[in-house]
Amino acid sequence: TATVRYIDLDPGVHNVEIQFPNGVRWVRDFNIVAGKRNCIALNFKPRTITIERSPCPYTVQVSAPASVNDGDVITFTADASYNGAANLNYTWTVSPASARVMSGAGTPTITVDSTGLGRQSVTATLTVDDGSGDRNCRQSAQASTAIIPPPPAVIPPRKFDEFPSISFDDDKARLDNLAIELQNNPGARGYVIVYGGRTSRAGSADALGNRAQNYLVTKRGVDASRLVIVNGGYRERDTFELWLVPQGAPAPTPTPTVDSSDARPGRGRARSRRR
Repeated sequence: TATVRYIDLDPGVHNVEIQFPNGVRWVRDFNIVAGKRNCIALNFKPRTITIERSPCPYTVQVSAPASVNDGDVITFTADASYNGAANLNYTWTVSPASARVMSGAGTPTITVDSTGLGRQSVTATLTVDDGSGDRNCRQSAQASTAIIPPPPAVIPPRKFDEFPSISFDDDKARLDNLAIELQNNPGARGYVIVYGGRTSRAGSADALGNRAQNYLVTKRGVDASRLVIVNGGYRERDTFELWLVPQGAPAPTPTPTVDSSDARPGRGRARSRRR
């Protein structure tokens, strides 16, 4: 709207001040001449200034599995709630230094090789910025994954001797070697698998096993809890197998060669057993 005001002023210099609705002041000096009319016309038009809303700060999250097995590939994924027009820059840092980034550098997702990192944690730290230089547009986040080590390798049982039972003196010499092995391997157990002969006396395997255990415990001082005597069934003749079984290793399996239905115990000639 236009507003007209008439003001009678005495000749001379006058100061005019107008304050606009937005608070801006307009000030001028005018020289009023007698008998003349001075006209002051001002046009005011409000101006709308649009201030673009900054997309910063924004949130950034990094997701990763809580744990993986040693040797597995770890995937770290970023999620940024950025609504600006600029392309985001992704800078990843991975620790420990031995962790190898396989793919994805400079992108929202990276993969990391966990081989050899058992009992450690792999941490990926991400820094994101939009290139504006605004500190609020630079955000960081991180995630960690625990690496489960592989199970310890199972050492299989070791058969270090196999022999036919010819005489007790020969048996004792072989059993002495088992006692030495047990002494040198304090965490291991000794397995004595005894096979009765096809035509040996009935109960031959049990008798030989009991005699071997008695010798190892009473004569060689082996703890009975570290010995396992196994009746392995039948072979062509009385036979011993001596095994050293490390802690955690599976027990050895007997390997008879004569079916029990083919054995004829009690038909063989009894042989003297030296004490």
